[in-house]
Amino acid sequence: MSPFLQHITDLFARMSGRNLIIAGGIWVLVLALAFSCLTGVIELPTGGRAATPADTSTPTPNTPFSQGGVEGTGDTPEPESVDTPSGSIVLPTPTPEGGSGVAPAATEGFGYGIAAHGIGMPDYTMDQIKNQLGLEWVKQQVRWDHFSTEPGQMDWSGYDAMIKFASERGLKVMLSVVGAPDWSRTYFDENPQAAPPDDLALYVDFIGEMVDRYKGKIQAIEVWNEQNLDREWDTAEGVSAERYVEMLRLTYQAIKSRDASIDVISGALSPTGVVATDPQNPNRYTVIEDFVYFQQMIDAGFLNYADCVGVHHNGYNLPPDVAWDEGYNDPLATYRGPFDSPHHSWSFKSTLFGYHDMIVAAGRDTPLCVTEFGWATSEGYDGTPQGFEFALDNTLEEQAQWDVEAFQLMHEWGFVKQAYLWNLDYSYKGGGGATDPNAPYSILDLRGAPRPAYGAVGDMPKVP
Repeated sequence: MSPFLQHITDLFARMSGRNLIIAGGIWVLVLALAFSCLTGVIELPTGGRAATPADTSTPTPNTPFSQGGVEGTGDTPEPESVDTPSGSIVLPTPTPEGGSGVAPAATEGFGYGIAAHGIGMPDYTMDQIKNQLGLEWVKQQVRWDHFSTEPGQMDWSGYDAMIKFASERGLKVMLSVVGAPDWSRTYFDENPQAAPPDDLALYVDFIGEMVDRYKGKIQAIEVWNEQNLDREWDTAEGVSAERYVEMLRLTYQAIKSRDASIDVISGALSPTGVVATDPQNPNRYTVIEDFVYFQQMIDAGFLNYADCVGVHHNGYNLPPDVAWDEGYNDPLATYRGPFDSPHHSWSFKSTLFGYHDMIVAAGRDTPLCVTEFGWATSEGYDGTPQGFEFALDNTLEEQAQWDVEAFQLMHEWGFVKQAYLWNLDYSYKGGGGATDPNAPYSILDLRGAPRPAYGAVGDMPKVP
């Protein structure tokens, strides 16, 4: 059984009642699709078997601000040139004006989107996004490491189905591509969530294969995820803005040479007030505060290789219109981080404006693409994830209110191009129950039933 079909089977094992009845009809369609593939009615390329069945994006809890470790933000040296195999990617030459010589992406206006576990019941899920929520964009994480166990092999079956059903409904697709397979790297820490390959050309080749496969059906690609954490960028050298920009520029040209209309989004950073180094190696950074890392990316020229700047913010227990330094305090809050250790990274508003201001200071007007935002609540659940205790302070009604307000504010501010709510359905598809770090953010509950935010987002006017 393919990893995709196995994953669907696992989902059904967790369902009951009306959800099982609804999903049963979808399972019949899945079996029909599988039978068609086997009999040659629909031809899907084959690939290697996957090591694990699901994408595993996880929000990162903040910690109180800690200074030290990185001195200043303006002394980053120019990155070295990249040695690539003969006939590989030709890098664009940056200009003082920031021109890349490549036509800009075609998508315009403000894009309303949501992150979904789209390889689970894709037909039903895409219908929810388009017809019930009224959104136009869907974000799907692509786990290269989970579905490619040998060089040259990739099980695309789950992504094929997700892209197919999204395309049929006229949804725009943003793919966020992370995780190098074990065969592509030599450094292994205790438990990294993701790491780049030793040879960045392997990632570039994979992206190129993906664009070729889904030509005309992908509208945006996010290049990596939270690379200022070694949990996501686990290498012997540690996290490095220069090395990431090296990846971004190679990938940018690979995408644009195939389809110039695709929005290339830089990997969103994890908002954090921490700078940390490896206790065994003080020269190896394991976490770099996001504004520091962002300035290092600017110094390394990343704005020449991004149509949109990726941003994350999961709103903790502050409303979306509150800046970190305006003295806001919730005396009833049990999670005290934003109030006792104020810092920009607690604030949705301050984080977005901070990135925008740094872009403007660099003489550019590149928009933001907020590829992950949302408010967590554990109301109605019998537990909450460790490190995410702020979810206990937020009610279901506050989640609904703040998710919608954030969409409206980003549209009003004018410097955000796309916004993706985190998340639709990791609650019941992830299988981790109430203590799954993704579950409190989901707008469907652990049974797949709508929470108040689901209706609020569906009813929200979507102003272009």
